[in-house]
Amino acid sequence: MSTQTEPKQRAVTPFRYDIVGSFLRPGVLKDARLKFQNGEWTAEQLKEVENAEIVKLVQKQKEVGLKAVTDGEFRRSWWHLDYFWGFDGVERTIIDQGYQFNGAQSRPETARLTGKISCSRHPFESHYVFLQDIAGDDAVARQSIPAAAQFLFELDRAENKESTRAIYPNREELVADIAQAYRTSILAFYEAGCRSIQIDDCTWGALCDEQFMAFMAQIGVNVTEYADELAKLNGEVVAGLPDDLVVTTHVCRGNYVSTYAGVGGGYEPVAQTLLGIDNYSGYYLEFDTERAGDFKPLRFLKDDQQVVLGLFSSKFGELESKEEILKRIEEAKQYVDLNRICLSPQCGFASTEEGNHLTEEQQWRKLAFIKEMAEEIWK
Repeated sequence: MSTQTEPKQRAVTPFRYDIVGSFLRPGVLKDARLKFQNGEWTAEQLKEVENAEIVKLVQKQKEVGLKAVTDGEFRRSWWHLDYFWGFDGVERTIIDQGYQFNGAQSRPETARLTGKISCSRHPFESHYVFLQDIAGDDAVARQSIPAAAQFLFELDRAENKESTRAIYPNREELVADIAQAYRTSILAFYEAGCRSIQIDDCTWGALCDEQFMAFMAQIGVNVTEYADELAKLNGEVVAGLPDDLVVTTHVCRGNYVSTYAGVGGGYEPVAQTLLGIDNYSGYYLEFDTERAGDFKPLRFLKDDQQVVLGLFSSKFGELESKEEILKRIEEAKQYVDLNRICLSPQCGFASTEEGNHLTEEQQWRKLAFIKEMAEEIWK
């Protein structure tokens, strides 16, 4: 049980009211991307539109009161695949089926190996430099990337297993190369001035999903051993990084056109493994519906870690009940002190360029509502 103390503000990420990172793409940006894909525009023309819209987005984030800002993932199509495609030895590949969500299926794309994985110069590095330049001194420029475990998870997909094994018959070499490529990329962000990295990871949402666990058992995969492998890989990536680099992680359970993946299940099956990874300063955890279970797994948090409760949904524009949010925070306080709790949406507003089904006005109103609640709680 947690011993409560007086409410305190925070000076580093994660902040009391926070975001996961992605924002709805403005119509002008969607039009520009379509023209580029159709061969009507050059990459430079697309970049000019991206730059202009990111400048507007950062200003809007500051206006709504956010202390950490992102580029909204405006240069990406996916929250994860674009980053994988930036590594050497990886290519964008069209497959037969996309990811399956509740009542929806995504575009059929993946990241497939063409050679050994390495990171000579990741394109996201220049993206970060632009963000930092426009963020200025009054906001933290945060870089979000998908987890190394998510990359391994993608390479383990049925559609990719054959090509992965052809290039990496030795599993340990595959894991080692992923870890090294990630560390190279993260240190490049650091050298560019980044001091806040958010690592997004859907694998844990899958590994505590009842339906997915049943499927894994059916094909002969030991879920516990697989979870240990993913945790070890993530741990190797963030071990020994500079002390002034704040590293957090976000766990999602599917966020595509306002729907979700799997049937759900609480964090308990993976909590000790997930929350046992060293060198994470905080965990952004989805808790906006009963699909995520109760707060009991938070008992495994380390004393120096924050938990950002994703109690607000990025999938719809209506505001949550203030009374219900306060009630759930009281429930969470049974396991973690109020001063180790922060608030955010459960995920970004547009994990892919399609975006969730709400308006930009609703997006900003929801963030203002989260700020209002946080200021009321941590006066």
